[in-house]
Amino acid sequence: QVQLVESGGGLAQPGGSLRLSCVASRIIFRLYDMGWYRQAPGKQRELVASITSSGSTNYADSVKGRFTISRDNAKKTVYLQMNSLKPDDTAVYYCHCAPGDYWGKGTLVTVSS
Repeated sequence: QVQLVESGGGLAQPGGSLRLSCVASRIIFRLYDMGWYRQAPGKQRELVASITSSGSTNYADSVKGRFTISRDNAKKTVYLQMNSLKPDDTAVYYCHCAPGDYWGKGTLVTVSS
């Protein structure tokens, strides 16, 4: 099956930046739509950003203007550049691809002073 491995999470201060990466294996990466989801304690998992196989992007209203999703098909990697981080961005961030509904194991992002 498809394997997705996230990295780049960690601790950031409010206003800081982090860049998440998700590397896919066993996949013809260019054919898949990719997305970043997040889940904070006590909250539902929500879509943060997505990018289609053709490069079309979509963002949650809460992150528009702050986060940027991109992909590098040669590296089979999808990125999430997170700027102007807020404490409300604290969550486990998951990589997702479709079709197939595959998920990574997640990477924790903590935004705190």
